[in-house]
Amino acid sequence: MLFLLLFAAVMLVLYIREKLASYSVKAVLLKSVVSVQFIAVAVLGWYLSSRGILGIFVIIGLTFGLLGDIWLDLKYVFRDYNDQFTYAGFTSFGFGHILYIAGLLAQYMSGMKLSYLVFPIILSVGLSLFNAVLEKPMKLHYGKMKGIVIGYGVLLFSTVLLSGSLALAQGWQDPSLNLFFAGGVLFALSDLVLSGTYFGVGKERPVDIISNYILYYGGQFLIAYSLLYL
Repeated sequence: MLFLLLFAAVMLVLYIREKLASYSVKAVLLKSVVSVQFIAVAVLGWYLSSRGILGIFVIIGLTFGLLGDIWLDLKYVFRDYNDQFTYAGFTSFGFGHILYIAGLLAQYMSGMKLSYLVFPIILSVGLSLFNAVLEKPMKLHYGKMKGIVIGYGVLLFSTVLLSGSLALAQGWQDPSLNLFFAGGVLFALSDLVLSGTYFGVGKERPVDIISNYILYYGGQFLIAYSLLYL
């Protein structure tokens, strides 16, 4: 496990360095290697744990994350297909969040009060719509992507808030849920940074790119690592 994490950290540094230098196929290849590592961490963690049902959903969800990583970077390499790759990336990550949510429900919702599911979903819809309303104040322009941004936002916030709600229901005593929730928070923060680089102007500074990937991979690896404690 430690070897996988260290290898991933080295490859992430190489990827970020290449990404800052240029948007290239080499950068896409390096990114795919990093993303394969969070799948490897998840598989190993699940194998070493009690192998709860959540693990299957998370592993498949992380695989969709790998596809999203590749497709969203390819939009910079093949700029004539920017919209297609953007839609594909958002859709792939959306499916990943659906799987995370389904896995959390399958693992933890039995015997749980329905309010632990309903309130996070309602709040997620509100947060996603609020994010859309703040488009102009945040100097963003979603354009024709606004619909998919709102839909994806609902799924993203649902993953975070549902895992937090379930962790709260467990009295914060479940290490797997706690790690999953922490990973979800980092994932959401990375997407907030990413929205600026995708839909804003002048927000593709090195600090934005570096912070986005540190938050994103930190989140995905925490979610993957959480399977070790199922």
